[in-house]
Amino acid sequence: MIHKLDTEADRHTDLDIAVLIPCYNEEATIASVVASFREQLPTATVYVYDNNSSDKTMEVAAQSGAVVRREKQQGKGHVVRRMFSDIDASVYVLVDGDDTYESGRIQSMLETFMRDHCDMLNGRRVTEIAAAYRFGHQFGNRLLTGIVNWIFGKRCDDILSGYRIFSRRFVKSFPALSTGFEIETELTVHALSLNMPIAEVDTQYKDRPEESVSKLNTYRDGLRILWTILVLTKDERPFFFYSILFGLMAASSLALGIPVALEFLDTGLVLRFPTAILAASIMVLAFLSLTTGLVLDSVARGRRESKRLHYLSLSWLGQDRRKS
Repeated sequence: MIHKLDTEADRHTDLDIAVLIPCYNEEATIASVVASFREQLPTATVYVYDNNSSDKTMEVAAQSGAVVRREKQQGKGHVVRRMFSDIDASVYVLVDGDDTYESGRIQSMLETFMRDHCDMLNGRRVTEIAAAYRFGHQFGNRLLTGIVNWIFGKRCDDILSGYRIFSRRFVKSFPALSTGFEIETELTVHALSLNMPIAEVDTQYKDRPEESVSKLNTYRDGLRILWTILVLTKDERPFFFYSILFGLMAASSLALGIPVALEFLDTGLVLRFPTAILAASIMVLAFLSLTTGLVLDSVARGRRESKRLHYLSLSWLGQDRRKS
C-alpha cells in the first residue's frame, strides 16, 4: 500500500510502508499499537507476527485491522528474520507490540529517514518514568552500547531500542542469525560494519500497562546479548578480538616467566622448571592467537566487501520505487 510523505526533502514521494510488530502474549496492548500506527500511517500495511502466544493476541490484532501471521520458532530473532523474508516493501517500521513506544513520532522519524537518505533510523529511548526504563535495563543498555561503540564506532546511543525504520536494501541484505532479544544488537552491528548511513532520534518511552508483562530477563538476556557482541566481534573484527586474547596471554606469560628469568640471572639455575615451561607455552599460544587474528582479518575483510557489494547491488527503497 502507498503512503504519501510530503517533506521539504522529498515532496510528493510515494512510499510502500510496512509496519512490523513482533508479538508474544500482548493481548492487552496490541490493539492500541495497531490502531495508533494505522492512524499515523493510514495507508501503510500493519503486520503482526505472533510467536506462539497463549492469549488472544492474534484475534485482537486481526480485529484491529492488522495482517496477522505466525512464526512457530520461539524468539524475537526468529520472528524478525521471518518478517524480513516474507514482506516486500520500500520502508520497514519495526516496533514492539507492548505499547511502550511513541507512535506519534513516526512522521518526524520518517522525515529524518528520507532527508538523510538513511538505511537505518533508530528511535533512542528517553523517559522520566522510572518504571518504564528500570535501572538494571538502563545500566545494561549503556554498558552494552558502550562496548559496541568501542569496537565498531560510536554512531548509536541505544543499540537495544525496538523502534526502528529500515530501507529495503538494509532488510534484504541483513543475514538475521540471532534467535532472541539479541536481534537488536545484530541489526546495529550490521549497519555499523557496512558503514551504512544511519541516524538516531529521541522518542518517548512509556511504561507498560499493568496487565502487560515484560518478556525481557535482565540478566539472562543481558548475558546472551553480551555473548552475541563477542561472537560478532570475532566474526567482524577478528584482529581486534584475537589481539585482546594475545594481550591477556602474553601478560600472563610474562607474569609467570619474569620471576623465573630473574631467578636464573641471579642463581644461574631454573628452580621452577614447570613454571618456565608453562610461561613459554602460554607465550607460544599468544603468538598463535595473534597470527590467527591476522589471517582471519583478511578473510573477514573479503566477507565484508562481498556483503557490501551485495548491499550496494540493491536499490535504496527497491526496484521501480524511489530512486536516490
